[in-house]
Amino acid sequence: MKSPTLQQISAILKLMLFGTFFLSSVSGDFQALGQSKFRPSEDAWKWADEKLKKMSLDEKVGQLVHIGINARFLPQDSWEFQQLKRQVVENKIGGIIFFVGHVYETVHLMNRMQELADIPLLISADFETGVGMRLEDTLVFPWNMAVAATGNPEFARKQGEIIAREARALGVHQVFAPVVDVNNNPENPVINVRSYSEDPKEVAKFAIAFIEGLQSGGVIATAKHFPGHGDTNIDSHRGLPVIKVSRKRLDEYELYPFREAIKAGVASVMISHISLPELDSEKVTPLKDRYRATYTDEEVIVEDATIPATLSKKVVTDILKNEMKFDGLIVTDAMDMSGLTIYFTQDEAAVRAIEAGADIILKPTNANEAIRGIREAVKSGRLSEERINESVRKQLAWKYYLGLTKQKTVPLDAIDRIVSNRSSRQLATEIAENAITLVKNDDNLLPLAKDKKIFFLAITNQEAPEYIGEEFVRTLRRNSFASLKIGQINDRTTQDELEKITKEIAESDIVLGGFFVRVRSGARNSIEMPEKGRKLIESLIAEKKKIVGISFGNPYLLRDFPSLGTYIVAYGDMPSLQAATARAIIGEIDFKGKLPITIMPGFPKGTGISLKKSQNMQSEK
Repeated sequence: MKSPTLQQISAILKLMLFGTFFLSSVSGDFQALGQSKFRPSEDAWKWADEKLKKMSLDEKVGQLVHIGINARFLPQDSWEFQQLKRQVVENKIGGIIFFVGHVYETVHLMNRMQELADIPLLISADFETGVGMRLEDTLVFPWNMAVAATGNPEFARKQGEIIAREARALGVHQVFAPVVDVNNNPENPVINVRSYSEDPKEVAKFAIAFIEGLQSGGVIATAKHFPGHGDTNIDSHRGLPVIKVSRKRLDEYELYPFREAIKAGVASVMISHISLPELDSEKVTPLKDRYRATYTDEEVIVEDATIPATLSKKVVTDILKNEMKFDGLIVTDAMDMSGLTIYFTQDEAAVRAIEAGADIILKPTNANEAIRGIREAVKSGRLSEERINESVRKQLAWKYYLGLTKQKTVPLDAIDRIVSNRSSRQLATEIAENAITLVKNDDNLLPLAKDKKIFFLAITNQEAPEYIGEEFVRTLRRNSFASLKIGQINDRTTQDELEKITKEIAESDIVLGGFFVRVRSGARNSIEMPEKGRKLIESLIAEKKKIVGISFGNPYLLRDFPSLGTYIVAYGDMPSLQAATARAIIGEIDFKGKLPITIMPGFPKGTGISLKKSQNMQSEK
């Protein structure tokens, strides 16, 4: 047996070092499972106080701003790298939130920025459905509503534990999840399946399990979007939603999950760009000159809007901090969303957010303007330096508590052993197989007979539909449906293509209608089926064609086709959900899921037909 080379020994030591650091972080430094709340220790606060005394005003102000990037490979002498470096070295920003990118490029770039930072950066990401929500080629868990459809909060807890483990391996310290919005508005264009349920108590139950799982792994959980984005029909990426409800209703629905999450020790809360006239009646008017919209090509202008919750002291300080006794990190929603930028410049918005009580200004359109605005507000006396110190001290304590003063970079060597490994894949599969919900089976088409001619019609509102339904089709073809024919309709489908699909459908016995209508931030048709697809389904229903409707996204689509005889809700288009749906409709696994929301009269929360592999069917509506 050959002796290991120096290079091999070095690699082994790196892995051992990472393993020791990671395990100590989870079980030693944090002790999250052994305490009532996941909060900085006395040593962390002491370090923060000592550090704060040595910081200049500019250094303090920089810590309040966290920028957003889509990470990719950047040569160090490139303009993009130098601009990012300037934010870290000169502006002294407090953190970075990253969005879409590849694993190694992202982690390598974050490591580079950590090496350049005098004070460790707090790295964050929107891992609502796991790391695959942001990083290419990694696993994506089912949406929250699918998790709730299982009826088992332990799935949410295990999901949180795995996301924490993977996040730490990637150098991520704060996850902007869970979504604790109560989706009690079927027309909501941005929350939808991101919510656990329409029931505040169900939302709280699953959210708390996720929070406990995530924070037991030494990662900051963030309850969002305070004070509740569920009852809206405007996407705050496109405009400012106005919720005109009483404080009593807010307490019963929107605020309930946040209150319970705070009691359970959630470490962070994100404030949303939502107008609540009953809480703060200050009027706002659109700016004449403003930044081009970041998320949409068509903004929604609301005439009777009042100040967004993000900038409201009555909402953030009076209710969240004082009334609800929240003492954790308060972060704004992205400051480049149209719900804010339509009405406020970036410098004014940053100042108002700090005045309101926020600790982190997240993803401003222009970080320089946000920093300048806060600094000038302090110098003019509008903001006190004590107010700045309060938020900076809090961030510093968290950075110490998370171990970043000891180890702020992560080794690349360990990532492919930890991220998207077998345990992650198994959990995603288990959640999916317990979530798929059979809402209607009036025509008794399920399980599918293998001697029938089947046509799979995928209808999608997505911008890149090339891979729609791949895992669903693959699973069916592996299970004696090799002759399955497929077609796809989207906004770009031509008349010739539509006629070809219609002809092939006419030659089939059963149509599997896959409705890939997925909620997309900033999109104009976020929850709507493309018109061509909707009209075709309507004509097929009128012709008495045998159709199995499957929602791989927005679960409320049955309202568009109430006479559809067979309807399944998969809650998303994740590969695990596609595979589980295919296996359920051919009778390989049971249908077990129950609706966490009311789709329409006659199909309330809790609806779900239990269809066994043995074909014995029992309705539990």
